[in-house]
Amino acid sequence: MTKTILAVDDSPSVRQMVRLTLTGAGYSVVEAVDGQDALEKASAQKFDAILTDQNMPRLDGISFIRKFRDTASAVGVPIVFLSTESHEGLKQQAREAGAIGWMMKPFDQAQLLAVVKKVAGA
Repeated sequence: MTKTILAVDDSPSVRQMVRLTLTGAGYSVVEAVDGQDALEKASAQKFDAILTDQNMPRLDGISFIRKFRDTASAVGVPIVFLSTESHEGLKQQAREAGAIGWMMKPFDQAQLLAVVKKVAGA
């Protein structure tokens, strides 16, 4: 069965790179343009993992995670941050909100695949 990943980023080029990397490895990818869009999509469909940016309009990554984690559909869904920011305070907030990992942008495609495979399975 194909694993479905939600890619949340306000940058079309980042979403495209994530989509191309993951679909090339056999994953199905749904894109969301910001945290609010992601919240709506995640309440309508079950995902095997979520990759989210932090700085986005309407709803940022940490706020998205907090709201998503309050829903029944969030149970068992791993969330990994994919961000240009790396300061420890933000990472701590992300962990407290419910993220399980953090990757820096720009990302290495092999690293992205390894992380997704680890958290979502092949």
